[in-house]
Amino acid sequence: MIEFRAHGKLFVAGEYAVVEPGQPSVIIALDRAITARVSEGHGSGSVHSEEYGHLPLTWTRAEDGIALDTEHHPYDYVMATIDLVEKLRAEQGIAPRFHDLRIHSQLDDASGRKFGLGSSAAVTVATVGALDRFYGLGLSQRKRFQVALLATIRVNPRASGGDLAASTFGGWLRYSAPDRERLAAQLDTRSVTEILDDTEGAWEGFDVQRLPAPENLELLVGWTGSPASTTKLVGVVRRHRNGGYQAFLDESRACVDDLTTGLQTGDADRTLGALRRARGLLQRLGASVGSQIETERLATLCDVVEAAGGAAKPSGAGGGDCGIALVPADTDLAGIHRAWEAHDIRHLSVAVQAPEGSVDD
Repeated sequence: MIEFRAHGKLFVAGEYAVVEPGQPSVIIALDRAITARVSEGHGSGSVHSEEYGHLPLTWTRAEDGIALDTEHHPYDYVMATIDLVEKLRAEQGIAPRFHDLRIHSQLDDASGRKFGLGSSAAVTVATVGALDRFYGLGLSQRKRFQVALLATIRVNPRASGGDLAASTFGGWLRYSAPDRERLAAQLDTRSVTEILDDTEGAWEGFDVQRLPAPENLELLVGWTGSPASTTKLVGVVRRHRNGGYQAFLDESRACVDDLTTGLQTGDADRTLGALRRARGLLQRLGASVGSQIETERLATLCDVVEAAGGAAKPSGAGGGDCGIALVPADTDLAGIHRAWEAHDIRHLSVAVQAPEGSVDD
């Protein structure tokens, strides 16, 4: 039995802008994970997950790739990953084998409610890691990320890949995305191996750097109880891009740069100030496109934290899901939790997952 774990994520700053190639963001990996376990299969392959129902999805090989025996759309990311890894396996001359993949998630609660912690990305990264070991592909950490991104854009071409980076590398990260439209086009004309080995043109704009954890600040995460669709919200913003969009991108970059400097220098005031600016930027973006990025409950979550001397904002696309906060170490955390609970905001007991390996490997 081969096992591989991939962690959930939250965006700290740079949401929406990060979908543009080369635009920076700050993200964190969480200590909640998805585990993929792979064992030898016989005659067909299968995917099991409690998230997707009691019956496993089974698959076989066809001349043009992986063939499913039925339609199970929640498996799209898993099957896109399996198909891409199969192509890479064939390019390396490794003999095909069937396998049984079992997926277990810590990113949702016992009732199956999703918190918006990046389960699709984590399951993709976990599947890549498990199959890398199963076939002995010898992928570096960086190439595991790249395979996961190539698989993801076959399902969701607009995905930035920031959540994949957090799941792959862990810790606090500064991340910017490559041009996914160009990558998708290259998947139609080049081998997976050629794209992975193209360290320049194919991956222009992609960058990932480690950042230190903030000094003398505590991380808090609250869940508003309302799920949000990142794909739909990002689509709304893209459809309403206007003359102010470039100004938004410029201000987002400046905000991420300021947050990066605050983290790197241990300047708590600068870090908190950058987070507050990031909240305001999302508020103005929502107002300009007519989308409620900061919902009423997210606004309450943030206001409670700011009243206690901290900084908070929606994490990711907003519209529900989670808010993220940083507060001085001597803050009355219990008081914040009580105020959140009074407004049906659930404190999530999560922490930042320790970095895993070098981002350059």
